Amino acid sequence: QVQLVESGGGLVQAGGSLRLSCAGSGRTFSNYAMGWFRQAPGKEREFVAALARSRRTDYADSVKGRFTISRDNAKNTVYLQMNSLKPEDTAVYYCAAEIGVSYYETGLSTSSYTYWGQGTQVTVSS
Repeated sequence: QVQLVESGGGLVQAGGSLRLSCAGSGRTFSNYAMGWFRQAPGKEREFVAALARSRRTDYADSVKGRFTISRDNAKNTVYLQMNSLKPEDTAVYYCAAEIGVSYYETGLSTSSYTYWGQGTQVTVSS
């Protein structure tokens, strides 16, 4: 089992950048496939980015070219670098993890993940 804690959210102007971090507990962090999701008020939680154990990545079309997911297994941490932020990126961002998936597999839906963080708020002003 892994526990996830997100940080790095905040208020930023449109066009700015933020880097979210997700710190995981446990010695087997490198065995987890990871993902970032977000949920805006009144909307369902949606996929943002995913990172396989192989470091293969997938992104939602709305963030391609602007967001980058990466991991540092030595620090048990996954990052989401967000550039060129837009007001429509405003949401609570959640980190997710799953174990037991294939080396190259990325999870693109909430049902792909068992473990979730508590979320961090990102607000982009226009």
